[in-house]
Amino acid sequence: MFEVAVIEDPSAAEVSLDPVRARLLAELVEPGSATMLAAKVGLPRQKVNYHLRTLEQHGLVELVEERRKGNVNERLMQATAASYVISPTALAAVQPDPAKAPDRLSARWLLAVSARLVRDVGTLLTGATKAKKRLATFALDGEVRFATAADRAAFAEELAGFMTHLVAKYHDEQAEGGRPHRVVVALHPSVIAKEEES
Repeated sequence: MFEVAVIEDPSAAEVSLDPVRARLLAELVEPGSATMLAAKVGLPRQKVNYHLRTLEQHGLVELVEERRKGNVNERLMQATAASYVISPTALAAVQPDPAKAPDRLSARWLLAVSARLVRDVGTLLTGATKAKKRLATFALDGEVRFATAADRAAFAEELAGFMTHLVAKYHDEQAEGGRPHRVVVALHPSVIAKEEES
């Protein structure tokens, strides 16, 4: 089971968004049968079986064990990942394009850049998984508390300058066999969790 999987197929995305199926995926972090799941989600076993077959057809759950129980075969299923991300590729006709309105101060442009990041890394991860290879990536995630809006603006300008210098230092347009990499740096207010608000 993967920690995170990317859903690129539109029909798989649609299947995963059904509330009952999403609940079954959450329950199937640990292997379970239709009978076991029926008791947990409060649905008839036949209905759970129907949803499991649909999830299996779309590669969201897989068979981990089949065993004889009385006079029937019990199928133990498990989700293929602990969590899922739906790629903008699943909405190809309306996926955002950051090239259309580049504005480093726009929250909507940040969303478009983030969507491209999910799409591109999802595509690369799918290819690497099929090839049974690791994907070379790097990410930083942190939080900074600014005293003033002016401090935030100064930080953003300094960060932009530093990144421009760093990219210029290592970028080699003529590198034979070189491979381009995308660098994304984002700054946005942190979302306050519900518990922290109360």
